[in-house]
Amino acid sequence: MQSTKPLGIHLFECVRGNPPSLRSCQALVLTLTFISYASYHAARKTTSVVKGVLDPKTSNLSLLHWPRCLYLDKCHTADKHTVLNGGWAPFDSRDGTVLLGDIDLAFLAVYAIGMFFVGHIGDRVDLRILLTVGMVGTGLFTAAFGAGYWLDIHSFYYFLGIQLIAGLFQSTGWPSVVAVVGNWFGKRRRGLIMGIWNAHTSVGNISGSLIAAAMLKFGWGWSFVVPGLIISSVGLMVFLFLPAGPGAVGTEDDHLQESSKNEIVTPLLDGSTDAAGKAVGFIEALRIPGVLTFALCLFFCKLVAYTFLYWLPFYISHTAVGGKYLSDSTAGALSTLFDLGGVLGGILAGHLSDRMDARALTAATFIFTSIPALFFYRMYGSVSIYWNVILMFINGMFVNGPYALITTAVSADLGTHSSLRGNSRALATVTAIIDGTGSAGAAIGPLLTGYISAKSWTAVFAMLMVAALVAGMLLSRLVMAEVSAKVEAWRSARACDLRVSSVEEALPANT
Repeated sequence: MQSTKPLGIHLFECVRGNPPSLRSCQALVLTLTFISYASYHAARKTTSVVKGVLDPKTSNLSLLHWPRCLYLDKCHTADKHTVLNGGWAPFDSRDGTVLLGDIDLAFLAVYAIGMFFVGHIGDRVDLRILLTVGMVGTGLFTAAFGAGYWLDIHSFYYFLGIQLIAGLFQSTGWPSVVAVVGNWFGKRRRGLIMGIWNAHTSVGNISGSLIAAAMLKFGWGWSFVVPGLIISSVGLMVFLFLPAGPGAVGTEDDHLQESSKNEIVTPLLDGSTDAAGKAVGFIEALRIPGVLTFALCLFFCKLVAYTFLYWLPFYISHTAVGGKYLSDSTAGALSTLFDLGGVLGGILAGHLSDRMDARALTAATFIFTSIPALFFYRMYGSVSIYWNVILMFINGMFVNGPYALITTAVSADLGTHSSLRGNSRALATVTAIIDGTGSAGAAIGPLLTGYISAKSWTAVFAMLMVAALVAGMLLSRLVMAEVSAKVEAWRSARACDLRVSSVEEALPANT
């Protein structure tokens, strides 16, 4: 379906007398989509901050620690964590942590399933309308979860049902914003541009953590209502001002045509897919080389990333740092350092992948580096605030770096695959396949954490390290293809240089 011109653009043309320039539209698209998805994550992050208030029961954290000899300093072996807050039924029960994990599963499972359908729909409808509906719906049901505080609701099924519907609305976000950005930008420097743009995830997590933590003193319900109002307001801005594609404002998309002419096809993107003018189907998109591999890789990457997203504040508040337990609000604020590291990691991964023209190699390098980072955070993160901050930032960089790269630049590369002959109507579908598969891992990680953490946080970190290892191994074939292509290109260039040198040396002798 052809994108329609937003009302705000109509008003702009009436005032100025001429349509906005291409650069202005691109700046507007980047700004609005950045704010939009930041608000999605701000609404999503709230649950992790409020968990410590809903389930503040004492925790035995002394089980199955790493061997004492591996610590830099004396182990903190306090068995009990005394909490004054009484919690909120039914989450203050013995199985409260498991119930919170079940709610995370409900949200993320529907989010993952819904994304496959949304991606299919997104290539066939006006993305501006789809994004608006998703944002307003997300805001309403995020606020409805918090309304349980004033309505004195203690039914687990109420909160479960709210999260199910909220997850469905949240699934509209990612395929829509990536498709819109992909419609306006070609492949040149896409990794760097989308790496910077993808900072919206971390900005949303940080702002969501800070807002939720600040609102706790007024009652945990406000921690949901305020982010809900914010995302609904941003949704109205999207409806009024977001041009979903160049056709929506009558701007020629020569920038896309030019980028496709200059595009360098790598082994990662080789293959052929029949791409007519119509929207690409699910099976056709799945057959694009690299889509399935990166989708499975993202499954394990998001398992790690979303475990931190949903459980990091809870973990910090239930672990003695420097011999002291931090409050829920302090733990929520401190957890934002993980997201700050993610901002740097996403930009760095995007820039390096552009410079090397090697998406898979860059992603695999970050993934394998995250394994020792996770190990050291579990070992030394409790020694002091200083060590906790440094190691948390490093983990954020290496955990979120490949996650950001795959969900942005890689998805856009595959969604605008050269064999599609410029057809951008595969963007939302390809993005949905990759991120939808990843979101299944995002659902499983927090769920398993809810069960495993009740016995041992060490086992949780072991699970995360294994997931990172599998994610890196899945990219091994693509990494070898990229390295082989680089070596072959270097050999060809070397042989060419030698031929030129031999010719130049022979010239004086002949004269």
